[in-house]
Amino acid sequence: MKANGTTTTEVTTIRTELAQLIQDELGQNVYLCYQCVKCTSGCPVGEYFDWQPNQVMRALQLGQEDIALHAQTPWLCASCQTCNTRCPQNLNIPAIMEFLARESLKRGIKPRVPEVNIFNQAFLRELRIWGRSYEPGLMIEMKLRNPHSLLDDVDLYTRMLKKMKVGFLPKPSRPPSKVKPLPAISGAIAYYPGCSLHTTATEFNISTQAVCQALDLNLVEPRGWVCCGSSAAHRADPEAALRLPMQNLSLIEQSGFEEVTMPCAACFNRHKAALHEIRHDPHARRRVEKALGRPYEDRVQVNTLYDTLLNHDALKKLEAKTKTPLQGLHLACYYGCLLTRPPEVTAASHPENPTEMDELMRALGAEVVDWSYKTACCGAAHSLVRPGIVLNLSANLILQASLAGAEAIVVACPLCHTNLDARQFQMSLEAPMPILYFTQLMAVALGLPERSAALHKNLVDPRPLLQEKHLLAEH
Repeated sequence: MKANGTTTTEVTTIRTELAQLIQDELGQNVYLCYQCVKCTSGCPVGEYFDWQPNQVMRALQLGQEDIALHAQTPWLCASCQTCNTRCPQNLNIPAIMEFLARESLKRGIKPRVPEVNIFNQAFLRELRIWGRSYEPGLMIEMKLRNPHSLLDDVDLYTRMLKKMKVGFLPKPSRPPSKVKPLPAISGAIAYYPGCSLHTTATEFNISTQAVCQALDLNLVEPRGWVCCGSSAAHRADPEAALRLPMQNLSLIEQSGFEEVTMPCAACFNRHKAALHEIRHDPHARRRVEKALGRPYEDRVQVNTLYDTLLNHDALKKLEAKTKTPLQGLHLACYYGCLLTRPPEVTAASHPENPTEMDELMRALGAEVVDWSYKTACCGAAHSLVRPGIVLNLSANLILQASLAGAEAIVVACPLCHTNLDARQFQMSLEAPMPILYFTQLMAVALGLPERSAALHKNLVDPRPLLQEKHLLAEH
């Protein structure tokens, strides 16, 4: 630029401090991002962001801390793992978003979505007190700290109470160091139910136990297990997110189990993520083993429930034991986010088109529809903080399943089930659609007593549909 016969040059300085912090803590090099925009184009909650994921990544590259640390995006990220599954540079974008949320708090910046921070703090406080999630306590604290939401979801809680799907009293878990491991049981499989299967997902627990017993699988719940930390620990306390799952796996290993099955998708993903971290980061392994007070020998195989069934010849057993084939029942199998993604953590062979539940349902005689939303996000991370996001995403899933010809949706995750089943009455749908755990339908097909399927626990009653298909006797 020329002024008064002289030439001046504007200099832009790129600040790298924040990018370096991310490299040091996460091992993620933000400068690998070349703006292919796959993270943004596939993001299920992108429409709710102020800055899109690729824009946040560019801001980090340019040192624009005012954008990266003051954006709503890190707080609204659902951690569905879609972006890092599809990123051609293998960047862990959800971890970067979680780091930015923590770093903004560290610098005294008020959280752009306060409800998320309140949820994280309340959830982790429950774990410190009880060792497990205590949902009534969590909800009460959130309501007291966010009074304008006091009446939100009263109708949902009332319906859950009527179905006896709320744990009234906490069930404290003793620290693993004070727990005497169970003696080894030959052929038994460790069963980690997670916090939800004893409360909001009791039908999953009941039907799982019944089906496994019918298929000659001996599930044993270890004493003294603790909560995996869920999404709150990953966002707010990475050390707890690593330590809590490893406490469980150490306890299971000491008890002599070689396999643990985890019905909850979040629990499965958090334990697999912890294993992935200690296997690839020697410093993380040393920290964990110091906290555990013993070396971890890595002898326990962590599986989803459907993988456990398939690995133990469920298809062959179902062929022999099915009494009431699910003929004429059209189902959409929905896996959600965390059972398959990211594949380097979950070891899923087809992270965006899984087929394990499809195989089980077909083995029972059902018609499984083909649809494109098997692993689309239901918004579970925002169920208690931004339910509007959940309603939009979940209603679209039900709509798409219906358009594909499904009469019911089959799930394998307590969080997905709550959003699709329990919240369905809050959606503007033409007709309700039953949402069933795959184990509930297995119990029906195996001819087990109706109480073994716990169909009465579902908020959208699936029994009329099953009676119409002559799969259940009418009462």
